[in-house]
Amino acid sequence: MSTTLPVPIEFRLPDGWRPAPPDEVGAPDVAFVALHPKPDGHFTANITIDGDYRPDDSPLADIADESVERMRSIAGSVVLTGRQEVGTEDAPALTQQLSFTAVLRGERTALLQTQVYLSMLDENDPHQRAVIRLALTATAGQHDDVLGDFQEFVRSVGPDTGAE
Repeated sequence: MSTTLPVPIEFRLPDGWRPAPPDEVGAPDVAFVALHPKPDGHFTANITIDGDYRPDDSPLADIADESVERMRSIAGSVVLTGRQEVGTEDAPALTQQLSFTAVLRGERTALLQTQVYLSMLDENDPHQRAVIRLALTATAGQHDDVLGDFQEFVRSVGPDTGAE
């Protein structure tokens, strides 16, 4: 069963991307999935969103390290190819890129995943920190073509204040 986010957020999907039910596309541990309109072979580039409350004061780099280890338990050979702290003191963020292979319909496929971690305070309880992870997963051949869409998506993400 798909998960929910610890804090409400709002965002805009890039043109052509379409939402998909997480459970139906094999991503039950995320709150949201969007699929690219053009698959690359047997793989469809996707954007996922998940997150959790983090009552500790772990740096985003430590949280990102945990994610790398979780990926290694699933995909085996995972390589961290880049990491950068971004954002501001009030709104810290971190990006990282992972390279790994997966077996899709009997073929080994090289995949890249770009992850963005956003630290957000719960507006109802500022002592509660939520960390939201946005991830783009695409084939190595398609990643550069969809990265601009993902960056556009990331720029649109913010707290959902309920104001229209």
